[in-house]
Amino acid sequence: MSAASTAGSASDSPSLDWLTLDDDEELLWSSRPHRSSLVPALVVGIPLSFVLIGIPILLSAYLTYQNTHYVVTDAGLYKKTGILSRDVQKIGFDKVQNTSYSQSAIGGYFGYGNVDVSTAGGSGVEMRFRSVPAPADVQQLINKRVKSKEPARDDKSEVLDDVLEELRAIRTALEER
Repeated sequence: MSAASTAGSASDSPSLDWLTLDDDEELLWSSRPHRSSLVPALVVGIPLSFVLIGIPILLSAYLTYQNTHYVVTDAGLYKKTGILSRDVQKIGFDKVQNTSYSQSAIGGYFGYGNVDVSTAGGSGVEMRFRSVPAPADVQQLINKRVKSKEPARDDKSEVLDDVLEELRAIRTALEER
């Protein structure tokens, strides 16, 4: 999955001037909430706009859509939110414990959903990508990156296993005395 194929067209892709990547960090995916996620706000807000209650609903939904950005790099996950201020959250792949995605009936029809990320030592969902296009693909991308960051068993692990075996042999010899 390439950044170009998932980020949308140039006019649709979000501005990433808020994102500061390390020199060797590569952008893999970026998006904002799916446009169709505005449908519920439109369904409620347009009829209520005749009595002026719907205008804040529509304005809030649009500003949230415009000011929310999600990014996956080869080093971690980023989420930017905020209308009047900016809040940027980052989670490194070494901290990710679990991922899941969900889609409502409307989200399933229009092709968007939520991706939830839980971290080691955290309580519950630490980061939620809301209303992202193709949530199953985003979850799969994250899971692949998490697995590639897992430490592989190498010679050091084998040495530790040998040391553990030797210690057990020493313990057994001491207990027999």
